[in-house]
Amino acid sequence: MSDEPGPFGVLRLPDQIIFGTGSVASLAPEVAALGRRVLVCADPVVATGETFAAVMDVLVDLGVSVTVDTGIVPELPVDGVHAAAERAREAHPEVVVGFGGGSALDQAKLVALLLAHGGPLARFYGENRVPGPVLPLVAVPTTAGTGSEVTPVAVVSDPDRELKVGVSSRHLVPRAAIVDPGLTFGAPPSVTAHAGIDAFVHAVEAYTAGTRSPEWAQELPVFVGRNRLSSLLALEAVRMIATNLRTAVADPLDEPARTAMAHGSLLAGMAFGSAGTHFSHALQYPVGALSRTPHGLGTGMLLPHVLAACRTVTTAELADIGTAMGVPPGSPDERADAALAAVSSLVADIGLPAGLGAIGIPKNSLPRVAELALGVARLAGNGPVPPTQERFEQILAAASRSTSAAPQEVRR
Repeated sequence: MSDEPGPFGVLRLPDQIIFGTGSVASLAPEVAALGRRVLVCADPVVATGETFAAVMDVLVDLGVSVTVDTGIVPELPVDGVHAAAERAREAHPEVVVGFGGGSALDQAKLVALLLAHGGPLARFYGENRVPGPVLPLVAVPTTAGTGSEVTPVAVVSDPDRELKVGVSSRHLVPRAAIVDPGLTFGAPPSVTAHAGIDAFVHAVEAYTAGTRSPEWAQELPVFVGRNRLSSLLALEAVRMIATNLRTAVADPLDEPARTAMAHGSLLAGMAFGSAGTHFSHALQYPVGALSRTPHGLGTGMLLPHVLAACRTVTTAELADIGTAMGVPPGSPDERADAALAAVSSLVADIGLPAGLGAIGIPKNSLPRVAELALGVARLAGNGPVPPTQERFEQILAAASRSTSAAPQEVRR
C-alpha cells in the first residue's frame, strides 16, 4: 500500500452494518427497534417478490404499521420525490426503509429528509446544508453497485438544472444497512455490469482522490479526500470486485461471485462515503444527461481515460491498485502501467461500449460536457490533479476516439 495515504482518517458509517446471505431477515427487528410506523420505499419489481412479502409480514407480526410506496421513478425526478414525501406524510412514519437499487435507497433518504425538515428539496442541494438529523433510515440494497446504503449522498434529477444534483450530508447516512447478497442473485448481466463497474470506480476514485489538510475546528466537507481509513477499504474493494465481476456478469446465479460483489460494493461505498469520488463521476453527470445512459456505464467507460490523465501524480496509488488486481510484481511504474491495462480489460470484458460516440455523445458537444462537469465542484475538485477545461476536454476526446476500452494516452 502507498506510504502516504494522508495523515488523517475519516469514516461516516451507519450505527450497524449487517452482511450475509439471509440477513434480510434482520430487517424486521431492526425497524421495530427504531419505531412502530414504517414507510418502505421499494423498487416496484422487488416488491412483487416472495422475500419482500415475507419480510413485510414479519414486520406486521411485530406490531409495526407498514406503508409500502413503490412509486420509484428512474433517475429520481425531483417532482417525484416531492410527491412521494407528500404521500408519506399521511402515514406519519417514524422510520423510513429503502429496499431496492440506488434509486429506491436515494428516494428513502430524500423522503426522510423532507419529512424531517420540509421542502423544497432544492434548499438542500450541495454539501452540509441539511440542518440536522432526518428520520431514522434503514437501507437494504438489491444490487451490488451504488453503495448508497452506507453513504451520505443522494442524487436527483431537477429539470431546472442541466445535470443531476446531489444532497450531501452526514445526516443522510442510514442508521442501519442490511446487505444480503442473496437479493442480488439473478440480476441481468447488464444490470450487474453497470452496477458492478460503478462500485469499482467508487473504490478506485476513493483510492486516487486528492489529499488535503482538514480544518478540524470547522465542519468538514462531506468528501475529505483520500485518507488512512478510506484507503484500506478502497483497496480491498478493488481486489474483490476485480476478481469477481466478470464471473458475476457471466453467471447471474454464481453465489461466491455474487457474495463477493455485494461485499466489494459495500466496502467501496464505505470508502467513498468519506474520501469521495472524482473526475469519472463529474464527467458522467453531463454524459449521462446527454446520452440518457445508466450511471455506471458512463463512469466505467470514462475511468481508464481519467486514470491515464492522472498517471503522473498517482504512480504509487496505481501500483497498489495493480497489485490488488493481480498484475505481476515489478517496479511502481511497471505495476501502474499494468494497472491501466487491467482496468481497461475489465471494462471491455464486461461488455461496456468503447467510445463515447457509441452512446450518442457527438464530438462537438465535448467542450460543453467538460464545462458542465467542472461545475460539479464537490467531484471535480476532489481529483488528484487540478480540474481544468483543457484537461476535461482531453479526457473526453480520448474517450471519444477510443475504439477499445484502452486509454488513448498515458501521460508522463
